[in-house]
Amino acid sequence: MALKIRMARGGAKKRPFYRVVVADSRSPRDGRFIEKIGTHNPMVAKDHPDRLHLDLERAKHWLSVGARPSDRVARFLGQAGLMPMPAQRQQTKKSQPRPKTVERAAAAAEAAKAKAEAAASAAAAAAAPEPAAEAAADSPDA
Repeated sequence: MALKIRMARGGAKKRPFYRVVVADSRSPRDGRFIEKIGTHNPMVAKDHPDRLHLDLERAKHWLSVGARPSDRVARFLGQAGLMPMPAQRQQTKKSQPRPKTVERAAAAAEAAKAKAEAAASAAAAAAAPEPAAEAAADSPDA
């Protein structure tokens, strides 16, 4: 029997309240459990003492027997010092543009920059009089 330490949801609609339970991994989330070892109330402030209650002795016992905590419960147990803190997962990258789109945007930006530089140099060349025409205007022959 594979044991999990996980949270079972209770409370009303939009007012969650969780029991931290030890359950068989095959049982439903809010269904049959072996033992309730704590509670979690996410509706109160993070520093409020009623936010999380854990029976650390029982949690230590179930971990020694081989129960595997869920991700959230592993964080709670890590904060309590019963196990090392789990590594934080990377954020998903689905909202970022794909590599080909990034290449196209970089190429377009580079082309726009080159076009702006060319226009600036053409404007500077048009604003400055040509040296040959200037020399011809200064000569006494004219």
